[in-house]
Amino acid sequence: MEHLSIGEFARRSGLTPKALRLYDELDLLRPDHVDAFSGYRRYAPAQLDRARLVAQLRLIGMPLARIRGVAAAPAGVAADQVRAYWRQVEADTASRRDIVASVVQHLRTKETSMPTTGPTLTHRSASRLGQGARPAQQDALHAGRSLFVVADGFGPHGSPVPAGLAVDAFATLDESWAAADGDPAAALRTAFAKAQRALDAEAAALTDPRHFGTTATVALLVGSTLFSAHVGDSRLWLVRDGRADQLTRDHTVVTALIEEGRLTQDEARSHQDRSLLNRALVPAGTGGHSDDGPDLTATPVRPGDRIVLTGDGVHAVLEPGHLADLLTTPSAPDDVARQIADAVETAGAPDNYALVVVDLDA
Repeated sequence: MEHLSIGEFARRSGLTPKALRLYDELDLLRPDHVDAFSGYRRYAPAQLDRARLVAQLRLIGMPLARIRGVAAAPAGVAADQVRAYWRQVEADTASRRDIVASVVQHLRTKETSMPTTGPTLTHRSASRLGQGARPAQQDALHAGRSLFVVADGFGPHGSPVPAGLAVDAFATLDESWAAADGDPAAALRTAFAKAQRALDAEAAALTDPRHFGTTATVALLVGSTLFSAHVGDSRLWLVRDGRADQLTRDHTVVTALIEEGRLTQDEARSHQDRSLLNRALVPAGTGGHSDDGPDLTATPVRPGDRIVLTGDGVHAVLEPGHLADLLTTPSAPDDVARQIADAVETAGAPDNYALVVVDLDA
């Protein structure tokens, strides 16, 4: 009988070798053959359907113990079990939605403008925008006086329009901010709404607007405070004291499951749907649209800090440890940006890539 090595089986099933070894230990997906001397696991091609089912069920957050029952059941019974699981997920979500509404209403009554504190910081910045192996460039960026943006667009025929619309909408905020200028967070919300209207207008002429949109990660420096607006899976990083911390949260299906402990980092890293967005800047009514706008944060910053924005053509290509080393390199912004771009190109640059590096000074 033909057998597949664990590496080939992992590639074809969307599971990692580490995940396959775990599923073997849990009696969820046993190899068809284990060599008595070497311990090498080998799988039959017929096991691919079960493996892919496991991968899909992990993506919806189903616990391993429950997956074991589904995988062992006849197809009709298994379908009923999956449907029952999802009914409960939706019921649980509805219950939490009521609690969220109550908490938000309570906090809104206490809402005030986000304060800015400290002296105005100066900065040095650099950026890189690369097409990679894609047939067209759909990423866009902005590195200005106080505003920095990375947008990763998607659309028909490699359209650069969605990312460009997002950058244009936010670019009007690129000015020297003072305390009298108003609430930066409110200004970011207004710019996001402007981008949304522009995207809606552009999509109105499309036959199929469902695959037309962009991520948008925006950083606005006001005094000694970094305000950010974010939707999608581009990222904003703060580098301080030799450590790189991600300030944004990826709006992907796998990220939520990792945070809830229902999917491991190793499972997520090689999952075929690891980049599946559940929020982005897309035409209203096409799914993934958020009427509440972007995630907003305000982070105190200080001289010596480095701010970096990356599209997923950077952080999805480079290993986390390698990227962290590059982000924390004690070099000028242009050198850091060049080294990161070179690393992406060396890794094959399978996607468009965009990055902005900003070093803060007194």
